[in-house]
Amino acid sequence: MSAKPQVPVASRIASLDQFRGYTVAGMFLVNFIGGYAVIHEFFKHNNTYCSYADTIMPQFFFAVGFAYRLTFLRRLQQQDTWTTWRQAIWRNLGLILLGLVVYGLDLHPQSWRELTDLGPLGFIAAAFKDHPWQALVHIGVTGLWVLPVISRGASIRLTFMIACAVLHTVILHLGYHDWVFRVHTSDGGPLGFLTWSIPTLAGSLAYDIMTAHPGRQALKPLLFWGFLVMLAGYALSCITTVRQVAGGQIQSGGLTAWLVEPPFIPPSRPTDLWTMCQRSGSVSYLVFGAGFSLVIYAGFIVISDMRNLQVGLFRTFGRNALAAYLIHGVVGETVGVLIPRDAPLIPVLIGLLLFFTITYLFVRNLEKNNIFLRL
Repeated sequence: MSAKPQVPVASRIASLDQFRGYTVAGMFLVNFIGGYAVIHEFFKHNNTYCSYADTIMPQFFFAVGFAYRLTFLRRLQQQDTWTTWRQAIWRNLGLILLGLVVYGLDLHPQSWRELTDLGPLGFIAAAFKDHPWQALVHIGVTGLWVLPVISRGASIRLTFMIACAVLHTVILHLGYHDWVFRVHTSDGGPLGFLTWSIPTLAGSLAYDIMTAHPGRQALKPLLFWGFLVMLAGYALSCITTVRQVAGGQIQSGGLTAWLVEPPFIPPSRPTDLWTMCQRSGSVSYLVFGAGFSLVIYAGFIVISDMRNLQVGLFRTFGRNALAAYLIHGVVGETVGVLIPRDAPLIPVLIGLLLFFTITYLFVRNLEKNNIFLRL
């Protein structure tokens, strides 16, 4: 464990609040409209390419990583290392517990005999197979996983990211890729934390850039690394065609034979573990998502930090993201049942407006009363 790093710790950052608020709003959008037949596939999780819906969760982890490093370094300057670690551990354990309460387990035994026959390992395998692996649990587990490196230097965090990517790819190759599709688990399933670490630590590196290059000066490195990382993610997804050409599945006919469709465009060829896929949490997807997050965040620096422009909706959601997340689930279920899945576009949009309005009013009332839900 390193000594306390002397890194400048900024006060509240408007661009981060706005970026986080935009991400929360984007999550609400795709969560509500994604199940309707009339909605274009671009706004849904398809698990065969990176759609707009797939860009949201990496941005959430990016914001988590940015704030994680900011608060961790600030606390290291104010208190001893063990106290800071203990607080981080309890916070992430609290997120995991809250997530398990919100999402529930997969196991629904019909009798005491059925439950006891499972045994401890059988209980864990049955209860934690699919449903618990959603945003809050993934954030908590990933937060614990990256804790040993969150305060370390950039080279150590980059090495850690690469090691996680390699390990996850090997595990996918050994059969985990087939398993996540067989059980339809969410966002990488139990081992998703390996690649969710990529956008999380990318957010921590963005914080370093912000402290080393305040304001406008941060734009150039953020955009440079953002586009470079996006390109790296796309290059990794093209390994799919390399394998297909080598295996004789497709004939090489020039450069295009070696390239897959770029992000946001559905694939025309078979997909595999190198494809950008949210369900498996593939490396190509999370690397591209990390780069995309860097670029989008750079845009909010221009809008919020440099031009001092803020969207009220983003501010309200961004400053109270956990409360907004918990409230939106209840409101979404209540409004969603009123609109059948085969409804035409206009009723869906009316339902979306109603859903956003109710959620915003609740969260805005909390903000007015200075009530912020944090762990």
